[in-house]
Amino acid sequence: MAINWYPGHMVVAQRKAEEALSSVDVVVEVLDARCPAATCNPVIDAMRIARQRPALKVINKIDLADPAVTQQWLDYFNAQEGVTAIGLSCKKAGESGRVLPAAKLLAPHRGVPQSDGLTPRFRVMMMGVPNVGKSTLINALLNRRIAGVGDEPAVTKLIKRYELADGTWLHDTPGLMWPKIALETDGLLLAASHLVGVNAYIDEEVANYLGEVLLERYPEALTARYGLNADETDGPGVIEAIATRRGFRIKGGSPDYEKAAVTLLNDYRSGLLGRITLETPATRAAQLAALEERNKALAEKAVLDSKLKAESADQAAREAALHGKGSAA
Repeated sequence: MAINWYPGHMVVAQRKAEEALSSVDVVVEVLDARCPAATCNPVIDAMRIARQRPALKVINKIDLADPAVTQQWLDYFNAQEGVTAIGLSCKKAGESGRVLPAAKLLAPHRGVPQSDGLTPRFRVMMMGVPNVGKSTLINALLNRRIAGVGDEPAVTKLIKRYELADGTWLHDTPGLMWPKIALETDGLLLAASHLVGVNAYIDEEVANYLGEVLLERYPEALTARYGLNADETDGPGVIEAIATRRGFRIKGGSPDYEKAAVTLLNDYRSGLLGRITLETPATRAAQLAALEERNKALAEKAVLDSKLKAESADQAAREAALHGKGSAA
C-alpha cells in the first residue's frame, strides 16, 4: 500500500520556508522517536544543506519509544556531518529547555556580543512532519500557548515568527511532508503513528503492517495486551485475534476487523502496548539497500525494454523496405 499525503498548503509553505532559510542560523527538525528515520523529511535536509545550515534533530516522544533503540538513533544522527541530535519528551516539564542551548552550540557566533559591540540575533527555524510535537515544543519554549496544537496532522498552516525573552527569533513552519514517499514502509510507519491525514490510508491495511512489525520486534507486548499466541499468527491474524477476544462484531455476527484495527492503532499510539520503536538503523539500512536493488533492476529492465523496442522498430523498417522493393519489382 503506497501512502502519499501532500496537501496544497504544504507546497506554498515549503517555498516560503526555503526562502526564509537564508536568514536562519540553525534548523531544528523535530522527529518522532518511534520512527525517527521515517519522520526525517528529505526535503528539509536538502533545503538546509543547500543553504549550508546545521541541524539539531530533536527526537521527541522518547517516553513512548524503546530507550535502547532511541540511543541507537541518537548515535546514528550524531555521526552525520553538520547534525546534532538530542532526545526528549516535550510534554515533560523542563525538557524543552534543552533545545535552544543545544541549537546555539551549532552557531556559537550568534546571540553573543562581538568585538564591535554588536550582538547578532540568534535565529532558528522549527521544522518537521505534521503531528510530531513541534507546536507543543514551541509553546513550551515560549512558555505560553501560541502555536496551535491538535491530535490531527497539519494544524499549523502558516510560517510564523516569535521573539523569545533573550532576543532569539523562532520561526515556526507548518508540518511538511514531501511529494513522493520512496519507501512504502515509511508511509505505513507515518500512518501507524498518526502523522499523515486519515484520508490517506485505510486503517485495516496499516494495522496489518503494524501487527507484522510488532510480531517481529515486540511479540511480548501483543501477548500481554491481547492474550494472543504471537508464535502462531501474522499481521492479519493479530487483528482477527483482537476482534475475537474483545468481542468486536458487525451486524450478522462476523468479526469487526475495522474496529479491531483501530484498537491496535490507538493502543500503539497512546503507549498502551509499552515503549515501542518501529524501526532501527539496521532495519533502515536493509530497506534502503533493498530499494536501491529494486530501482537498479527497474533501470536495467527499462534499458532492455528500450533496446528491444529499438530492435523491433529496426526489424519492422527492414521488412517494410524489403516489401517495398518487392512491390516495385
